[in-house]
Amino acid sequence: MQEIRLGDKNGILGSLFIYIMAKSQLLVKFMHEDEWVDEAEIKREKQKARELRHTSWWFRRINEGKCHYCGMNVGAKELTMDHIVPLSRGGKSKKGNVVAACKECNNKKKYLLPIEWEEYLYSLNKDDTLI
Repeated sequence: MQEIRLGDKNGILGSLFIYIMAKSQLLVKFMHEDEWVDEAEIKREKQKARELRHTSWWFRRINEGKCHYCGMNVGAKELTMDHIVPLSRGGKSKKGNVVAACKECNNKKKYLLPIEWEEYLYSLNKDDTLI
């Protein structure tokens, strides 16, 4: 059995464990603060997100062309679907957990929880005031 750990349990990265089974099967599980989310669950939620992208609700959200995080008008084609609570951290693909975000914000936020994202933005503002 092989284990790879990224970050610490209380860190922003959470922990990623990879277990290699004896029958050459790879099982990936994500853990953060004692909550396990397996690869199959993430696949199911990604499929739900793909289906949600084809609803009139989603088209109305992106039609505004505005990023949920930075507020910039980038146009509907430049918006991506972001999970407020990431799938790897136990989030679901439901209307209350997805927002339209520009690619830049979505890439920066990645797997962060809302409180961690706010801390990140605060640290950026704090760095700007020191200059």
